[in-house]
Amino acid sequence: MPNVVKTALLLGALSALFLFLGEALGGAQGLMLGFGFAVVSNFVSYWFSDKIVLAMYGAKPVGPDHRLSRTVAALAARAGLPMPRVYLIPDPSPNAFATGRNPQHAAVAATEGILQILDDRELEGVIAHELAHVKHRDILISSIAATLAAAIMMTARFALFFGGGRRNDRDGMNPVAAIGMMILAPIAAMLIQLAISRSREFDADAGGASIAGSPHGLVSALRKLESASRVVPLAANPATAHMFIIKPFSGGGLSALFRTHPQTEERVQALLNPARQ
Repeated sequence: MPNVVKTALLLGALSALFLFLGEALGGAQGLMLGFGFAVVSNFVSYWFSDKIVLAMYGAKPVGPDHRLSRTVAALAARAGLPMPRVYLIPDPSPNAFATGRNPQHAAVAATEGILQILDDRELEGVIAHELAHVKHRDILISSIAATLAAAIMMTARFALFFGGGRRNDRDGMNPVAAIGMMILAPIAAMLIQLAISRSREFDADAGGASIAGSPHGLVSALRKLESASRVVPLAANPATAHMFIIKPFSGGGLSALFRTHPQTEERVQALLNPARQ
């Protein structure tokens, strides 16, 4: 399915959650409010989702002489991509992600922790994986999913704190049903994320191996990241977990129940034995 269609379906599905949540909270008036919020969120997420996610993690731009920037530049040229903006996240947990609405407006971000534990070959594998996401135009879908899912979760928490607008069965949904909707909305947002996330990781792994010229750097990096991120977890917003190269091991609850990534060893085996996929 073309990514432009996936993006449209994602926007529609997550927007529908806003409408249901608005209707649960305030009937017809809440439905209209939910519609307005969905329109604004769609606009903001399309044009500014990359900036929102980068700001969420305190990412800072790095210059062309930085190790991370040099690696990105070399691999972007090899992949035939425009040079993305490059950011460093001040966090000891090792991880990385790419964001932006298209290859011409892409950004690659990595944590300080990933630079500390990976050698040059492993770092190339990770950056090549992220550039494969850029090349496949996954980054718009990923960024929009993060922004809208975060908005839905925030709205649901706000609703749980202040309570629903409807008060009785005559008006429609009762308060118990409204609370149920408020709890289920974030779960639905997360399930939509999962639907677009797992298969993309296998494709980006294969694409990254092609860009890097070998799967072995990425294989070694994934195993290191899996181990190290358990020891030093990243304090990640669950709405953005799908964006990272490996699942941030932080928090519990929903983030622990639903995996946004395939098992690391499955990814490793797919890289080493591509004929099995």
